[in-house]
Amino acid sequence: MSQIVENIKTEIAKVLVGQDKMVEGLLTGLICRGHILLEGVPGLAKTTAVNALAKTLGLNFKRVQFTPDLLPSDIIGTEIYDPSNNSFKIKQGPIFTNLLLADEINRAPAKVQSALLEVMQERQVTIGDETFKIELPFLVMATQNPVEQEGVYELPEAQLDRFMMKIVVGYNTKEEELEIARRVANDSFGKIEQVATLDDLKKIRDEALQVHMDEEIERYIIELVSATRNPKEYGLEELEAYIEFGASPRASIDMYKASRAIAYLKGQEYVSPIEIAYIAKEILRHRIILSYEAEAEGVTQDNIIEKILASVPIP
Repeated sequence: MSQIVENIKTEIAKVLVGQDKMVEGLLTGLICRGHILLEGVPGLAKTTAVNALAKTLGLNFKRVQFTPDLLPSDIIGTEIYDPSNNSFKIKQGPIFTNLLLADEINRAPAKVQSALLEVMQERQVTIGDETFKIELPFLVMATQNPVEQEGVYELPEAQLDRFMMKIVVGYNTKEEELEIARRVANDSFGKIEQVATLDDLKKIRDEALQVHMDEEIERYIIELVSATRNPKEYGLEELEAYIEFGASPRASIDMYKASRAIAYLKGQEYVSPIEIAYIAKEILRHRIILSYEAEAEGVTQDNIIEKILASVPIP
């Protein structure tokens, strides 16, 4: 791992206590150009982490609070009539940024969700008759609250699939929470400084691409994803009733990229099965569609992934 990454982590630690997995996930998304979905109850510093990451790299950062009355034009922009020259002009929305924080993304209705699909996949936006390319790097880092049910819309499967990882953010340890309370009470959070540039980010990405991936590890990734579609082939007949649809090919692509980035962040020159297992839940949990039986019996995607990891032979 380069000194640049260490510097970024040091700066983020000025305002964030613990939550190493979340920070690692955000850095992985940045390295792999993958969108990240953060799920957790309020107050776990999800917004703070994304904001801090943007500041360390000097990136443009915008935050949109998703609500049930939000319109697609509130995100991507719209055409506005200019009476001075009797014509329409484009007013760009907050989507035109480097890091977009979509706060409580599951509160927005279907039209807004679909407006995000094009930009998340193609990195372009269509307003009226014009198409605009989004300046790179561009990442959507979305948050959602798993607790509340009122005013919440399920994210469409097509949109979920475009998120590289879904990270479940848990509570801090008691010691970390005590440190947070002390910092807030004493107003002792540090000020984030920019410690890297876009050239540094390109260097990090190039270095991560040099991490070796053995062919056996590559095939292991494909086997894991395949097991979500055809569990019977792997001696997991009991899972067939619980899985409506398995993970898409994007899961294989994202697991390949993310495992290499994780190995790089750990300072390794190669990917081992440990990195695959470490990242498997984040890559797969939002891509496995559960059956009614699974929901009725309280079986979760994480339960299924654990059984698959235990059953697929490790190279």
